[in-house]
Amino acid sequence: MTSSGMNTMGRIVFYEERNFQGRSYECMSDCPDVSSYLSRCQSCRVERGCFMVYERNNYMGNQYFMRRGEYADYMSMMGMSDSIKSCRMIPMHRGSFRMKIYERENFGGQMSELMDDCDNVMDRYRMSNCMSCHVSDGHWLMYEQPQYRGRMMYVRPGEYRNFMNMGSSGMRFMSMKRISDSCY
Repeated sequence: MTSSGMNTMGRIVFYEERNFQGRSYECMSDCPDVSSYLSRCQSCRVERGCFMVYERNNYMGNQYFMRRGEYADYMSMMGMSDSIKSCRMIPMHRGSFRMKIYERENFGGQMSELMDDCDNVMDRYRMSNCMSCHVSDGHWLMYEQPQYRGRMMYVRPGEYRNFMNMGSSGMRFMSMKRISDSCY
């Protein structure tokens, strides 16, 4: 395998119980239904790469960014109400970052283009909401509150016309951060 191929591979191990106990399931790619392998998932180790984990199957519900490390009891650390039900591997991106954010759904209202992190869209662009976006380059985390706080959502290249269709009901995004080499 080439060295560039190794950089794109991630590896996460899920455990049924806290503190890496009970049955485990190893995953090296996207998994829409962890519960088909484990009855529940309450701890994990990210051995390589970065992942988004989701509270519901098929990449829905609250989501959390996980980089390399051990998460012995992430339910209490992150306030998860249940256990992980799905995960998505985030491939490493080297190159430019570009995203257009829109004030309203379906690319309506004011539009602004980002090429770097934005800690507060209201201060920087005078936008009160971000309800849709188009990601041209890179992988991003969008946060519900300024200063990269609150619930988050992972977006990769593509069009996002309505965040509510992605299980983010009632959320508006107020800050955005690039998932860059420093995250790995």
